[in-house]
Amino acid sequence: MILEITIAVLIGILAGIFTGLTPGIHTNLVAVLLLSISPFLLQITAPITLVTFIIAMSVTHTFFNAIPAIYLGAPESGDNILSVLPGHRMLLQGKGYEALALTITGGIFALIIGTLITPLIIKVIPSIYNYIQEYIGYILLLTCVFLIFREKKRFWPLVIFLLSGCFGIATLNLNIKDPLFPMLSSLFGIAGILISLNDKVKIPKQKITSPKVFTKETYKAISSGTIVGTFTSMLPGLGPAEAAIIGAQLVKLKDSGFLILVGALDTLNMVMSFIALYTIEKARNGSVITISKLLPKMTLENLIFFLIIALISGLISSYLCMKTAKKVSGYITKINYQKLSVAIIILIVIMTIFLSGPLGLFVLVIGSFLGMLPPLLGMGRNHLMGCLLIPVILFFMF
Repeated sequence: MILEITIAVLIGILAGIFTGLTPGIHTNLVAVLLLSISPFLLQITAPITLVTFIIAMSVTHTFFNAIPAIYLGAPESGDNILSVLPGHRMLLQGKGYEALALTITGGIFALIIGTLITPLIIKVIPSIYNYIQEYIGYILLLTCVFLIFREKKRFWPLVIFLLSGCFGIATLNLNIKDPLFPMLSSLFGIAGILISLNDKVKIPKQKITSPKVFTKETYKAISSGTIVGTFTSMLPGLGPAEAAIIGAQLVKLKDSGFLILVGALDTLNMVMSFIALYTIEKARNGSVITISKLLPKMTLENLIFFLIIALISGLISSYLCMKTAKKVSGYITKINYQKLSVAIIILIVIMTIFLSGPLGLFVLVIGSFLGMLPPLLGMGRNHLMGCLLIPVILFFMF
């Protein structure tokens, strides 16, 4: 069994590297495909082995997805640089590796702290959830109002939020397989790449510099991320992006602190999803839904095992991620950025046709146009999460 678990961890890490480095390919997709062939796999292995694979893959993904998030989709360095995400801003300053190191730092801290405070969280979450579960729809609605009204210009964020909500409702009600793949890949994948293609990005030579880790900024970011991440784990529809914005409002953060916060929330979200499955029996993402179906009864022993596998996978993948980032930093200026971007778009289109058919391709096209609106209008892409939040709010309120 130990050998099987070890092999599952290693294969899971490799799968997480693939999904993390490939825009548009998410662990949820792999988990669903794994579930579809699980009747065959369970004839040759145990459910816990498949679960181990999913955990290792999911945790690794939270580290490696920072590489395309930082090194791809950056706009040209010009008048709009101040509106760029911190990771892209540092990339255009030749500090892409440092930006990634900050994100990885957040992920590692969150993984360790999340594991250490698990006994406390196990006691706290059920009490809080029992109190708020009747008001989840209203809490999500108030959160969305907050995210919109924090913008200086509120009309267009509201329009984008409502449009993406209508788009989400329409897509989720279409008779297609895996509607989330073309919807999310278009809004948050292809749209950003098309913007960067239009800008004709030229990535400057990257410096391999390491940031200071044990700073006041780090402590502020991790503290804020732990509080916000724990609470948002109980709310469906709210992801790390929205949690990062909320967390940044609790404490004032510089670019370095925001990157640590983003990295922390992405990894902490996965850890908290395991705890939520055990404490309130709610699965908040595709990977955990698959785990719940493979292991119908979640025990404390299972949770402890999950956290150990997550820690091991996180430590290994963070090391590999930093090594990979050094290579990427050296080659990114030599790679034809436009050709790479086009290749990624073609891959997403092929995957959409394969998974969702012609109707999925239609969703991909519409979503790509909608996804380009926020950066063109000078606002955050987080308002596009209306595609999931509005359907969830309507479900809980009506």
